[in-house]
Amino acid sequence: MNRKLALKIVLAVVGLLFVAMVYPLAAFIRKEPALAMMMSLYVTLGVFLLLAIRNPAAHRSLIAFTAWSSLAHAGVMGTQAGLKMIGRGELIGVVILAAIGVALIALAPASQTEDRAAVQV
Repeated sequence: MNRKLALKIVLAVVGLLFVAMVYPLAAFIRKEPALAMMMSLYVTLGVFLLLAIRNPAAHRSLIAFTAWSSLAHAGVMGTQAGLKMIGRGELIGVVILAAIGVALIALAPASQTEDRAAVQV
């Protein structure tokens, strides 16, 4: 499987996973307003990741933001779990977010300057 196809598959899976957060968002909107607000950002990000599937190179900054913000979120959650601020069950989220970040960084499209250099050679 080539890298571009793998990236499109990862974008589709992550995009659908994030969009699927709309259900818990609706459930938490009154019980946990801060959590619902965070989920609304992920749902929105999921929609844009699904749109990026058509032309990932044109959405390189969106892909990079998703990767690095997922790693940052995983780092914060991991620290909170280590300090027993949140339950150990949240470590599954750490693993998932870290995997998303690493996969997107590994598969990220080349920058436009790298593309131009390859054409000139």
